[in-house]
Amino acid sequence: MFALVAAVFFLLALIFALAGLSVGGVLTVTTLGLAGLLCVALHLMGVGAGWSVLKK
Repeated sequence: MFALVAAVFFLLALIFALAGLSVGGVLTVTTLGLAGLLCVALHLMGVGAGWSVLKK
């Protein structure tokens, strides 16, 4: 799941870099790239790999 989110962040960062966009002072290419790297790190740690629906 986190790998997919990271891919979306990296795609948005690429689009922002190619178009020269920046949304306010917070959402920039750098912040999207760092968010993507954080998601990749969480994915490699195994966070979210064991999620399942609780059965009663």
